[in-house]
Amino acid sequence: MCGIWALFGSDECLSVQCLSAMKIAHRGPDAFRFENVNGFTNCCFGFHRLAVVDQLYGMQPIRVKKFPYLWLCYNGEIYNFKQLQKQFGFEYQTLVDGEVILHLYNRGGIEQTASMLDGVFAFILLDTANRKVFLARDTYGVRPLFKVLTDDGFLGVCSEAKGLINLKHSTSLCPKVEPFLPGHYEVLDLKPSGKVVSVELVKFHSYKDEPLHAACDTVENLPSGSFDLETVKSNIRILFENAVRKRLMAHRRIGCLLSGGLDSSLVAAVLLKLMKEININYPLQTFAIGMENSPDLLAARKVAAHIGSEHHEVIFNSEEGIQAIEEVIFSLETYDITTIRASIGMYLVSKYIRKKTDSVVIFSGEGSDELTQGYIYFHKAPSPEEAAEESERLLKELYLFDVLRADRTTAAHGLELRVPFLDHRFTSYYLSLPAELRIPKNGIEKYLLRQSFEDSNLLPKEILWRPKEAFSDGIASIKKSWFSILQDYIDQQVDDLLLEKAAEKYPFNPPKTKESYYYRQIFEKHYSGQSNWLPHYWMPRWVKATDPSARTLKHYKSATQE
Repeated sequence: MCGIWALFGSDECLSVQCLSAMKIAHRGPDAFRFENVNGFTNCCFGFHRLAVVDQLYGMQPIRVKKFPYLWLCYNGEIYNFKQLQKQFGFEYQTLVDGEVILHLYNRGGIEQTASMLDGVFAFILLDTANRKVFLARDTYGVRPLFKVLTDDGFLGVCSEAKGLINLKHSTSLCPKVEPFLPGHYEVLDLKPSGKVVSVELVKFHSYKDEPLHAACDTVENLPSGSFDLETVKSNIRILFENAVRKRLMAHRRIGCLLSGGLDSSLVAAVLLKLMKEININYPLQTFAIGMENSPDLLAARKVAAHIGSEHHEVIFNSEEGIQAIEEVIFSLETYDITTIRASIGMYLVSKYIRKKTDSVVIFSGEGSDELTQGYIYFHKAPSPEEAAEESERLLKELYLFDVLRADRTTAAHGLELRVPFLDHRFTSYYLSLPAELRIPKNGIEKYLLRQSFEDSNLLPKEILWRPKEAFSDGIASIKKSWFSILQDYIDQQVDDLLLEKAAEKYPFNPPKTKESYYYRQIFEKHYSGQSNWLPHYWMPRWVKATDPSARTLKHYKSATQE
């Protein structure tokens, strides 16, 4: 996890512009480099480093003797760089996993490069010999990337939008900053003036398709075409374990977020098992957050005792949660209601990890709810086919919601997040299964996933079959949810009259509640006029919900009242 930043064709003094690069310093607390491009005085790279792999040669932009005309700035981890080296006979000059991007590009161009990378990434690749700039981002947008491109060819690229919004440019008072689409690469021509022209934007991978890099995966070809339940369950276990194993690549200490729900518990259990197998000589630290006696704390305690992790509990009160709201919204760069609610706990636990422990590489359970139909509203899906379509829509939009939350709340404290549920091979296999296999069954969501691990003894049965708990709610007690605590506080902060006139003040995505109005005010304070970063609020489907909290849904109420 690092912070990348680059400018091409800047009309303003680069020493002034580079102040914007310091807005993302939290992403790389270990080192910083600012470097001009030879022959292009108005082009430069900025890089903030979190040293996870190759402590000696990991600074960027990466340049190697073999390709002196290539410059690479990337944020991410490429898990198959050793397999690619073996397959193609690449001669690496460093231990940096991202060096493989240079070799792949030299061998087969940008399309093959992006398609063959098994990992999470956002990168800027400059080829001065052919005067090309390439941008690319991984399939689910696990690593963030934003860009600004003006009509006259000034290009700015950054890991977070905050590093671009204050750039100076002669022809535009406020250039449009926008997220770079996941699963795409863009080709731009570089003019002698340093300005660029966009040539094409290409989607290189669809999450339903088996990725091109599967051919050189460490897992052999699985039985395919057969949807016999035992075969399916076995394949799910093999691919998930493989997803966790490949993410063990690190020279820094590994930890794991643990809410006590199915997803984070499975990640923690498999992670600890594999760490023992490869003789990692320190205990796995797991981290849970909640208010006193919250459901998440109690469940996480059970899991930690079962798997034998070194468990840490972070207990916070409503005042600490409320005080964190503004800095959380600044970190997130969104005003989405459910994203902000769920981010507060994750932000506070990340803060604790950075201050009190030496864990830096943090595993988490993001992506499972979207992939395996874990949200409670999936019980209301009209048909398995519509449920499958909704699952795909959620995956497509992950970069706007849960993946955004997970990246920004951890990156704000210089931590690197790893999310095995979003492994390319695992997700493409799961999505290839018949729609009726993937739907909730017997009133239980993620039934197939739970069933697949039922005989593994990885988790206590009551955790494996624990119903879905919204993270923003599970951190508080059932009697007084985090949702209710927020409502009580915000009710005093936003006047009724302000809410009545909300649509006039904020015509795009107008706030409908005092809570959403309060968040929007804070967002506009830091990112005025950038409301288009969020195309729509996250809301459940097929139910007449006015709030995204799971606690407002009938299924949840009946389950907690039994």
